[in-house]
Amino acid sequence: MATFDFKKYKDLYQPGNKPGIIDVPAMRFLMVDGEGDPNTSELYQAAVEILYGLSYSIKMSKKWGVQPQGYFDYVVPPLEGLWWFFGKPFDGSVIGRKDEFSWIMMIRQPEFVTEEIFETAKAVLSKKKPELDISIARLEDFTEGLCAQVMHTGSYDDEPPTIAALDQFIEVNGYRTEMSGLRQHHEIYLGDPRKTAPEKLKTIIRHPIVKL
Repeated sequence: MATFDFKKYKDLYQPGNKPGIIDVPAMRFLMVDGEGDPNTSELYQAAVEILYGLSYSIKMSKKWGVQPQGYFDYVVPPLEGLWWFFGKPFDGSVIGRKDEFSWIMMIRQPEFVTEEIFETAKAVLSKKKPELDISIARLEDFTEGLCAQVMHTGSYDDEPPTIAALDQFIEVNGYRTEMSGLRQHHEIYLGDPRKTAPEKLKTIIRHPIVKL
């Protein structure tokens, strides 16, 4: 049986370089909350390591002895991030302000992942990497709802023009951006900055909207 790849859902993971509207359904995520500059924060680095460690532990749960009910083989989905400034929505301007960030990093999980499977994965990862504080991770369902999104190609620091075009699209089409709760500036990272030149990185940018 072929390995399933969530990125086959083109509306969710393959938007064009021109903005569009999407109604994002409920999905299940591993999440870690944090604050500060992702380039210098030890918590951010730990969050990413924990999310990937748990995600790959769950992917390999077929080897736990008793395969989880509903298990299927799949590609671990991409890293995602929800971003805002302390008490303020994200406005696209980040230079000199990255230490003000609040963020939630997350990785989507298949629907078969229950709290029991999550707890078992935590125990498995804790044995492999006891130095990690895995208690900071949680499993949560998130319904993002109505959003506008666009594909950004290039460095993360070069996102402001793309965000400005997305904001203009939202306004012209009779919507407004409304960020609250988990509905924040949302980035989905389709490229690995360790292996990809900055100008070739692909990042989905998604903003929650409401009709005027």
